Amino acid sequence: MIRWHWHTYQQLTTDLLYAILRLRQEVFSVEQSCAYLDLDGRDQYSLHLTGYDAGGELVAYLRIVEPGRRFPVPSIGRVVTSQSVRRSGVGKMLMAEGLRKAAEVYPGQPNRISAQQYLERFYNSFGYVRAGAVYDEDGIPHVEMVRP
Repeated sequence: MIRWHWHTYQQLTTDLLYAILRLRQEVFSVEQSCAYLDLDGRDQYSLHLTGYDAGGELVAYLRIVEPGRRFPVPSIGRVVTSQSVRRSGVGKMLMAEGLRKAAEVYPGQPNRISAQQYLERFYNSFGYVRAGAVYDEDGIPHVEMVRP
C-alpha cells in the first residue's frame, strides 16, 4: 500500500526536499549514469507528489510544472520510483494520481511531457501520443508527448 501526499514547494520541509532530491539523484544520476542539472528552477513552480511505502520510506515521486515554465501547458515530470517498488504497479499508480491532480488543478488543459524513449509505451497507456522526433537529452533518447 502506498500513501500519497501532495505538496506545494512552500510546504516542502528541508527533510522532505532532501528525500525527494536523493531519490531523483539515485535514479536519474547514479542508476542511469547521467550527469545533468536536476535543479532546473522549476521545482518552485510545481506541485509535488510523494508516495511512501508501509515503512514510511519515500518510494515514488513526480511533479506537475505549471503552464509556461517548461511548456505552454501543464507538464508532468521527474517521474521516479525506487528500485524497491519497480514492476509492482506503483509507477502506474503514481501517474494515475498525477494525472488526476493535473485535471483537477488545470481542467480541460492538455498535458505535455518529455519522456525517455524507452518509456513511450508506458505513457501511451495513459493517453499520451508522441509529438515530435526522438532527441537527445543528457545522453538519453527522449520524445515529447502530449495528452490531449
